[in-house]
Amino acid sequence: MIKIDNVVKNYANGETEVKALRGVSLNIDRGEFTSIAGPSGSGKTTLLNLIGCIDKLDQGEITIKSETVSSMNKNEKTKFRRKNLGFVFQTYNLIPVLSAYENVAFVLSLLDLSEDEVRERTMTILKEVGLAGMENRKPSKLSGGQQQRVAIARALVKNPEIVLADEPTANLDSGTGEEILKLMREMNEKHGTTFIFSTHDPMVMDYAGRVVMLHDGQIKSDERK
Repeated sequence: MIKIDNVVKNYANGETEVKALRGVSLNIDRGEFTSIAGPSGSGKTTLLNLIGCIDKLDQGEITIKSETVSSMNKNEKTKFRRKNLGFVFQTYNLIPVLSAYENVAFVLSLLDLSEDEVRERTMTILKEVGLAGMENRKPSKLSGGQQQRVAIARALVKNPEIVLADEPTANLDSGTGEEILKLMREMNEKHGTTFIFSTHDPMVMDYAGRVVMLHDGQIKSDERK
């Protein structure tokens, strides 16, 4: 489903050039539950952003679902991202003035759906992630784990084939983090959604079916369980 071929990405840090990725090649199959791991500065978030069509590579090629996303322009990437990708962030990125329901439904408002279908899909996914009865609460009235569940519901409500999760347990205690990982694993198994994490959390690596370890912008190891 995802083919990453000899990808290079550099950043300017003042007058210094930071080599974030140095010729990374990787294939990820449909339905995988994969962790891209490594210490801070290893390039894992950079790789996730490139897969997510958020950043632009300097060299190489990324193909998703037989489409070369690395050669798309900004508008083409936006349309592709909206249709095919879901995102979960460590800081949740919820809109504080909107309820849990509104945060999830907002994603569907960008698609050509009827009001009834938006409501049905939103309520269904909120129930699936364990938030039935909490749909009218704003983020400030939810715990960190509940906010992350809203973020997962928002990522999944449009039925994306790929969900990208950037350090999804970073702001959670270990017990809540494990609950979130179990939930994502259930969603992976139920819907066949491909999950790709960037993380340095050993617990996330333990839950992953595959761990790709990066170090200094290169793949150090690639282990399937």
